[in-house]
Amino acid sequence: MGELDGRVVVVTGGGIGLGKAFSRGFAAGGAQVVVADIAEEEAKTIAKEIDGLAVRVDVSSESDTQAMAKAAHDKYGRIDVLINNASLWTALLPMKPWTEIPVEEWDRVMAVNVKGYLLAARAVFPYMKEQGWGRIINLSSNTALSGVPGILHYVTSKGAALGFTRALAREIGGDGITVNAITPGLTSTEGVKAHYSEEMLESRVTARSIQRIQQPDDLVGAVMFLASDQAGFITGQVLNIDGGQIMY
Repeated sequence: MGELDGRVVVVTGGGIGLGKAFSRGFAAGGAQVVVADIAEEEAKTIAKEIDGLAVRVDVSSESDTQAMAKAAHDKYGRIDVLINNASLWTALLPMKPWTEIPVEEWDRVMAVNVKGYLLAARAVFPYMKEQGWGRIINLSSNTALSGVPGILHYVTSKGAALGFTRALAREIGGDGITVNAITPGLTSTEGVKAHYSEEMLESRVTARSIQRIQQPDDLVGAVMFLASDQAGFITGQVLNIDGGQIMY
């Protein structure tokens, strides 16, 4: 029996990018995976590949996240792990001075990257609390540790994810639920490769102790560990995974 056999894992943004790698990794580890994504066709494709459940969800919508959790519980009878991964990311947010970020764009980033984490966690919480066991893992970014100009709304949202992680860990530790975060570096997903030049990706390599381009699979093992029984006494923590670019 594998460490994750029988566990039910909800991955928001699970049909594309990092989320796709998480969905595949957890499925390979024996978990039942709910691929929750606003990109419905991509979610269906991955769910079919891994024999999981595809659910269309806009994480900024309370009704959508509630429906997501209900669909997962109706299908599998429990929810053990939430990977809060869905977000508006840097390649979708052209760099600009902070004084030129439209308020509407700022609000949309916060709605998805901050409120979305809240709504997804609230949606799965009753099921985790009832069973007395749960894991919530929030995707932040190493930009929140270093500060990066030109994407103030994105960096601010990823900093908020760290505060959210620590405060929520305090609130629900007594319910048998841990809450942790990871801060990836710039990772070579399909979306990143489509929006960033090879030169941009290579430029990050020289700043790392492990001098190669970061791949989605570099994150999967750490997230699966945080979702396991072995990490049951770890909560409110931030694990930086960027090849030693930032020593945190």
